[in-house]
Amino acid sequence: MTDIDEPGSSSESLYWRQNLVVCLLGSFTTIVAMTLILPFLPLYVEQLGVKDHAAIVQWSGVAYGATFFTAALVAPLWGRLADLYGRKLMLIRASLGMAVAMSLIGMATDVWQLVFLRLLTGLLGGYASGSTVLVATQTPKARTGWALGTLASGIMAGNLVGPLIGGALPPLIGIRQTFWLAGGVIFITFLATSFFIKEERRPAKSKADQQSGGWSTIPDKRPVIVMLLAGMLLMLANMSIEPIITVYVAQLVDNPAHITMVAGIVMSAAALGSILSASRLGKLADRIGHWNVIVAALGVSALLLIPQAFVTEGWQLIVLRFLMGLSLGGLLPCITSVIRHNVPDRIAGNILGYATSSQYVGQVIGPLAGGFVGGHFGMRAVFLGTCLMLGGGALYGWLARPRGQ
Repeated sequence: MTDIDEPGSSSESLYWRQNLVVCLLGSFTTIVAMTLILPFLPLYVEQLGVKDHAAIVQWSGVAYGATFFTAALVAPLWGRLADLYGRKLMLIRASLGMAVAMSLIGMATDVWQLVFLRLLTGLLGGYASGSTVLVATQTPKARTGWALGTLASGIMAGNLVGPLIGGALPPLIGIRQTFWLAGGVIFITFLATSFFIKEERRPAKSKADQQSGGWSTIPDKRPVIVMLLAGMLLMLANMSIEPIITVYVAQLVDNPAHITMVAGIVMSAAALGSILSASRLGKLADRIGHWNVIVAALGVSALLLIPQAFVTEGWQLIVLRFLMGLSLGGLLPCITSVIRHNVPDRIAGNILGYATSSQYVGQVIGPLAGGFVGGHFGMRAVFLGTCLMLGGGALYGWLARPRGQ
């Protein structure tokens, strides 16, 4: 695989290990803050004056999705600005912006303010995606897969731990105080980012360089396009199952009191599998090729979806989701690595921003598609349809693989 950089420049940082540690901890804390709202969001919406049950559900969905909507829109912009003015500066902006936004959410007095502040969080945030750009561009090529896999494990751990903390803290300290505490923790991330991340001094860019960033500077666009599609497909496949898990589990569990508990374990199993495998698959990809791991992960995950459609016990679904998490864990780090090594360093942030947006698109479309298919064609159709998508993605990835990658 050929690493594309400007002649005479090195994108590798002497401080890449130190930067990785700070980015790992910072991404974990910011993702925890983003997701801890899940368990008590309907309660907060009700506290803000919405009383009708249907309206509470509707406003909760709007408030939760608002952050991802604005994050998808601005990810390429922040990536472009990172290329121009420095990746550390974007992390400082994201951590400070999120600290302020999270604290303000705890002061909301109306549901419209909540939605606006959730939009603001997505607009100002992006710490995890910014960390991915910094780690991808400043880590030695031979360690990129491992480093990105380690960072992905921290991000996925934040997604796993966030709802757990969100379920435990509000009864102890209150909902508003939970937001203020989250804002304080992110402010510590802001301080750590400001003082401990070291970015190599970037040569001043000429006006021509600033205007030349974009698709036109990518020698072979096909790998990048395939990876953008793969990232969207991954998130779509993951999220298409989410809306139906609780309903599906209800068909497998005899005791109604155990349904939510088993559903929670099923959701956590995939995340746990991904956390355990991300860095290991990234390290494997550094050795045998990122493209090979991507195709294999998509193919194995497609096969694992078939038995999920025909399980008869809750524990069977838990095991299969855990195995699927293991197989999918290395996908995002490998996708990032392939993009990183196929674009010039000066536009890496911009293109990785597009990759982040494509993943957010998958996160939005996935639940909508899963809910629609499940409601109209049955639960099994969701698993089998997702299987076909992943299998098609694996086949296309294999056929589109550039020679030597």
